[in-house]
Amino acid sequence: MTKVLVVEDNPMNMELTVDLLESYGYEVEQAEDGSEALDIVNENSNFDLILLDIQLPKMDGIEVLNHLKKSENSKNIPVVALTAHAMRGDENKFINAGCVGYISKPIDIHEFKKTVTYYVDS
Repeated sequence: MTKVLVVEDNPMNMELTVDLLESYGYEVEQAEDGSEALDIVNENSNFDLILLDIQLPKMDGIEVLNHLKKSENSKNIPVVALTAHAMRGDENKFINAGCVGYISKPIDIHEFKKTVTYYVDS
């Protein structure tokens, strides 16, 4: 079964994201901040995809991404930025930082499914 880690501090965004992913048949784990996400990945690196909010408390998403990409356990797990940052150049900034893709919030349900499916099936 496809396993996705969602790193999101907003409860409403987390609920929507998890509900969507579970409706697609994916197994979902949740982390509310970067340090929790890193702990989860260190304990279990069998994720097929990580959806990473960029604006997180304590440690921002770019810092979390840097830790993920440096770790042998997680460096090959595709990470998609999931963020309200939707200014020109933001997508390139996150791709250059090491994300494989970008989903802007609020989530467009149809685009979300296409994007997630693309990275899970790649």
